[in-house]
Amino acid sequence: MDLKLAGKRALVTGSSDGIGVGIAKTLAEEGVRVVVTGRNRERGQGVVDAITAAGGVACLTLGDLDTAEGCDAVAQAALAAYGGLDILVNNTGGRVESATAVGFDDVSPEQWNETYNRNVTSAVRLIRAIAPGMKAAGWGRIIQISSASAATPTAGGVMEYSATKAALLNLSLGLAKLYANSGVTVNTVSPGMIATPSLEGWFGMVAAQNGLAGRDEAVRWVLDNTVKQTVDRLGLPEDIGYAVAFLCSPRGDFVNGANIRVDGGCSPSIN
Repeated sequence: MDLKLAGKRALVTGSSDGIGVGIAKTLAEEGVRVVVTGRNRERGQGVVDAITAAGGVACLTLGDLDTAEGCDAVAQAALAAYGGLDILVNNTGGRVESATAVGFDDVSPEQWNETYNRNVTSAVRLIRAIAPGMKAAGWGRIIQISSASAATPTAGGVMEYSATKAALLNLSLGLAKLYANSGVTVNTVSPGMIATPSLEGWFGMVAAQNGLAGRDEAVRWVLDNTVKQTVDRLGLPEDIGYAVAFLCSPRGDFVNGANIRVDGGCSPSIN
């Protein structure tokens, strides 16, 4: 199927590593001109080089999206790169790490605010900078990358992360209503467990703690004992990229305000 994305222009935040790389590469394969972002120049340039080597078009802009100044700089550089943007993928995010955060009482209110800023406020800043141009053009796509934990939170020291990811679901639906009939759609993709470099250290810990022979055995143990999926493999960054590409395309213009779970069937509830 031709997704009719050739020539579109996209900013994918947090695309120098992990899931963002899969999204950026998948969009580029569909003919989208991609702005890769991150904080690490070497990693970001590596993604750009991989995209261009495969025949795609990409450029790099660096910035700290935890700050208003960083968001503005990234937005303006991305808009200038290709003379505007058709697609914004708000993928950057994560927890504000704490060495002692093993339970709810270990995460301070200040850390809650910092994690909210990283996951939600940064997205809001970029939307405010980029959506007006989409509305003026009469076409645009905004995608938030949330998490399976938004709908199925767990107890412990990650509750603030799950809460912010749930806020993105609410934000997407509210924006879909705000931009009704404008040609701009807003949707969310919620990944489950995805094989990214950040997981590799955890697999090593799982192997050591359970007397396993290596990564493959650790992954098998996790799938059997920790993450109860209905698909018997780890997710890959490109799995998220495929979902994002469809939602970004003209083929997906009847989907608006939706949350698409790409989680291997790990959720115990309906959407």
